[in-house]
Amino acid sequence: MAEDMGMRILMAGASGFLGKGLVGRLTSDGHQVTRLVRRPARTPDERQWNPSAAQLDPAVVAEADAVVNLAGAGVGDKRWTDGYKNLIRSSRVDTTTTLAITIAGLPAADRPSVLLNSSAIGWYGDTGDRVVEEDAPAGEGFLADVSRVWEAATRPAEDAGVRVVRLRTGLPLHRSGGMLQPQLLPVKLGLAGKLGSGRQWWSWISLRDWLDASAFLLARDDIAGPVNGVGPDPATNAEFTRELARQLHRPAILPVPALALKVALGGFAQDILASTRVRPAVLTKAGFEYRHPDLRSALHAALTE
Repeated sequence: MAEDMGMRILMAGASGFLGKGLVGRLTSDGHQVTRLVRRPARTPDERQWNPSAAQLDPAVVAEADAVVNLAGAGVGDKRWTDGYKNLIRSSRVDTTTTLAITIAGLPAADRPSVLLNSSAIGWYGDTGDRVVEEDAPAGEGFLADVSRVWEAATRPAEDAGVRVVRLRTGLPLHRSGGMLQPQLLPVKLGLAGKLGSGRQWWSWISLRDWLDASAFLLARDDIAGPVNGVGPDPATNAEFTRELARQLHRPAILPVPALALKVALGGFAQDILASTRVRPAVLTKAGFEYRHPDLRSALHAALTE
């Protein structure tokens, strides 16, 4: 198991919400994590790169047993102007392409054994009430298109014989970031309610389970390809909002009309209003054990741990 091996792990996207948590988790497991940064390296555990220009010293990658790529501009951080949509795409594809091509260009003996590359359940598009697993084709829409080229960018490493895991992350839950953080104040003020119809499915996962799943996937040499990083029990937006309000002891009675979301958020509204009902078939079949298999326990952990 990876926890016993003390792996040397090279990570892109280590400064983000998920990256910070994963660095801490892997370090506590006894691994050595080296972070890729775009500015000049300041500490012994940093290495500089420039993925926009496809610049990465192959020797940096040859030092690693495993590579983790979580890099990408936040999809909910800004309005989806054409410029920001280009950034969402390029920040994912450029980093993945640079890593995969560099890995493939190394002698076989020097290649890391695994590339754990971030992806998203946006791959599936809007699935309505239909349950999807990892074998479902890409859907339609901007995020599905981004996910398609993002995942395709890992192919050079895969073609070179490296185990590639494409982790299609859902909605990680923790009060410190992600999609939960900006919801907390409105709910605490009693200004929250379902978004649009509230019938859209949200495929969430507790942050602790996402960290556990990432470590699990690094350790399991028999798992490759797409893996849904979601919990086993997705909820509708209305169910999610009610449970969050209940745990914060506040009402959730002010629905937000779909039109208002589209005016306020632009293109990102399509992601919030889309329904993606995803099942973690690969993790379940592999015997992964969730600490927070239901929404109530996941939100409780997200708000208290």
